[in-house]
Amino acid sequence: MTKRRSSLGFLGMFGRSGDLRTLDAALRGADLHPALVPEGVKLTIVNLMKDHWPDEPPAQAYASLAQLFGYCVAGPETFEQANGRERRLDAERRIEDALETGDSLDAQIVLMALHAKLISAEVVERFGLSAE
Repeated sequence: MTKRRSSLGFLGMFGRSGDLRTLDAALRGADLHPALVPEGVKLTIVNLMKDHWPDEPPAQAYASLAQLFGYCVAGPETFEQANGRERRLDAERRIEDALETGDSLDAQIVLMALHAKLISAEVVERFGLSAE
């Protein structure tokens, strides 16, 4: 079975695909306005998700990845103010786990945020991240 493709829409004639609309809603839920995330980055996120799950990504996966990505962009303090201490600690644990495993979906999301230059300087410093 061929996988469904994502679509940004075209001149208002064709709508955005459901996966991008779901990701936009999840980003809003993580207190990160979707307009602050370039469309190419959002397409990369949904394509990474499609590569990770053989069928469609589960609905809760969007919120989970948006939380991690939101932490990377906002940084620890701002993220905690909007999402609470538990979610901040969860995002930090996920980044630590991603650094240990190296090739997980979470690691790919963190690396993509780093390469897109959207990641908070605090997060880069706190976890000693570099793109070499």
